[in-house]
Amino acid sequence: HLRDADTKPHVITIDDRIRDSARAVLPFALTNSQKQALRAIVDDLRRPSPMNRLLQGDVGCGKTIVALLAALVAMENDLQVAFMAPTELLAEQHFLTIRRLLMSSRFTVASLTGGGRAAKRRSTIAAIESGVVDLVVGTHALVQETVRFKRLGLCVIDEQHRFGVLQRANLREKGHQPDVLVMTATPIPRTLALTAYGDLDVSTIRELPPGRRPIKTKLVPESRRDDVYSFVQRRLKEGRQAYVVYPL
Repeated sequence: HLRDADTKPHVITIDDRIRDSARAVLPFALTNSQKQALRAIVDDLRRPSPMNRLLQGDVGCGKTIVALLAALVAMENDLQVAFMAPTELLAEQHFLTIRRLLMSSRFTVASLTGGGRAAKRRSTIAAIESGVVDLVVGTHALVQETVRFKRLGLCVIDEQHRFGVLQRANLREKGHQPDVLVMTATPIPRTLALTAYGDLDVSTIRELPPGRRPIKTKLVPESRRDDVYSFVQRRLKEGRQAYVVYPL
């Protein structure tokens, strides 16, 4: 173990176990852009100083799977992973995806948010502290004082700009110099990233997985609100799904 206060007290290794776990988890081939981002992240994980990296890419480019593969590297080295999302809805989505992908692995995945029954929350918090849980997905509930980790090695923070500096720092303090990977779908030019996030290394996923259709975004004025509802209604009758994001 490294003893310098500025270095991680663990050394990441890459062995056949990790490669086998990755193959079992991955239901598709990575794009070249995902491979480059993952390679940079794993190189950071193996360094003695803590990782502090920003992973950016458009919605649907596969940031979550890259973060999950990085989490596998940490977990295969007997470290815990915390995955923090800004809303309960997004945390639940990540939890269901990650739990499904890790279902055949030896790792235990848990969810911790502000909602739910108190008894279940206490049970989850105890499992995290004892080390039974390898990866926990949650909201800002992860930074509460009652949440303690046995050996936190990697923090993944999704849509990091939605969290305050103090919240991100509190999560980091749950471990001893854990690696930190923050993700965003907000496109940030490199010059701005260096200015706003000078303490972060930046990786960008620039291509979508094969077969992934591009997302179309349309801005419609208030005067055409009824047209929007009619559009949604037609899609629902076709068996499609829709959701409404409302800011208040």
